[in-house]
Amino acid sequence: MYSITNSHTRSFDPTNRPHPDLTMSSTANRVKDGARSAASKVEEAASEAVHNPVQAKNDFLHTPVMRAALPFINGGLSGMFATGCIQPIDMVKVRLQLAGEGIRTGPKPTAFGIAKDIIAQGKVLDLYTGLSAGLLRQAVYTTARLGFFDTFQTTMQARAEKNGTKIGFLERGAAGLTAGGLAAMVGNPADLALIRMQSDGLKPKEQRANYRSVFDALMRIAKTEGIGAWWAGAYPTVIRAMALNFGQLTFFAESKAQLKQHAPTWSEGTRTLSASAIAGFFASFFSLPFDFIKTRLQKQQKGPDGKLPYNGLFDCAKKVVRDEGWLRFYRGFPTYYVRIAPHAMITLIVADYLKLITS
Repeated sequence: MYSITNSHTRSFDPTNRPHPDLTMSSTANRVKDGARSAASKVEEAASEAVHNPVQAKNDFLHTPVMRAALPFINGGLSGMFATGCIQPIDMVKVRLQLAGEGIRTGPKPTAFGIAKDIIAQGKVLDLYTGLSAGLLRQAVYTTARLGFFDTFQTTMQARAEKNGTKIGFLERGAAGLTAGGLAAMVGNPADLALIRMQSDGLKPKEQRANYRSVFDALMRIAKTEGIGAWWAGAYPTVIRAMALNFGQLTFFAESKAQLKQHAPTWSEGTRTLSASAIAGFFASFFSLPFDFIKTRLQKQQKGPDGKLPYNGLFDCAKKVVRDEGWLRFYRGFPTYYVRIAPHAMITLIVADYLKLITS
């Protein structure tokens, strides 16, 4: 009885509690051990990356998050690279579309004439006006459209292999249309800022906004016209994007598949280059009329009477046909093709290369 009581008493004896210094020391030791373990793992990972970079790259790139993100990352990088190459052509294309607005007759401007005027009024770097907006647009728009399309294609390919079938032209077409429409809605604000910046030089000096950057343009447009103005021309922009992506992505994927089947001796690089050239033509042909209307709608601002020149896509198309003729929609097709085809080719080739090295 005594021993039980004594034992019970000793178990609650304050003198038996661990000393505070010992507890802190033990905790500190555990923290140190954890830090040493973490540092050791980091050192091992770094050593592995140095001595076996391919394996390290594969381990990182094949994580579920990176596999899902890569189509979007590769798409954005390829689009931004292409935009940096063809921005001067895009600048001339926009000025060509806006020249002589509302006039059926009179002198017809040329791409070389417009480029000469831009350089004469300032300097060669003026051809890169709106580059920040163009890069932002690609970072948003092309990231989304190529990312969505590649994701859709991967899903369709897995389903086709499961069912023992092949992806058809209609399926690729639907994927291209959907990816283009979704991406255009997301990228419209940057596209609007790009048009405003490129068309600003057409105004008298006292009326120019002189935007400093794409972010300055977006903030000032929102302040004076409201946030909703960022989506001005969104309807034709979406239709134009769907037409462009149908021509570009669908015909690129279809052309590569057909060339692989009918020209098996061609190298992968030759097939990619040929398919991108075919895609560039169809992208230009299908999208130019919508691009023309989109440019007009995004450039327009309220006049002294407080009204806009056009009430929407169909109103703009009707007035252009009435005042300027049907062929006005395809004025500047060579310039547009020279702008779209190289951009499409560079984007698709770079995206294919990035996909290859990150697969």
